[in-house]
Amino acid sequence: MSELIAFRSRSLGRVEAEVSRLECPATADAVLRALPLRGRARRWGDEVYFKVPIALPEENGRVEVKVGEVAYWPEGQCICVFFGRTPASRDDEPRAYSPVNVFAKLLGEPTRFKGVREGEVIVVEGA
Repeated sequence: MSELIAFRSRSLGRVEAEVSRLECPATADAVLRALPLRGRARRWGDEVYFKVPIALPEENGRVEVKVGEVAYWPEGQCICVFFGRTPASRDDEPRAYSPVNVFAKLLGEPTRFKGVREGEVIVVEGA
């Protein structure tokens, strides 16, 4: 069973993502229990990330991610949204700074996150 979450900010509007428990079930459950979440956006290439008040260990962590994937970054206690190349990329696919727990996939066009500004408040809520 999957659930939907929504990212919301002034420049982004509203973008939904489908949460999956297949790869990182404990992470998915923890994020869903903590909703709503909010944080100030940071940019790292074509990645938006923001600190959240959740402390989770690595769970099936990986640095190779795909455009549109949403992950929790244990090292930084952040939610990360990947929508293109990052400074660590070796090709056209994004690459995380260090292992992340992938728990969701954006629905719609991931490049909508390109308009998110540094410091902008992002809210994550149930959809």
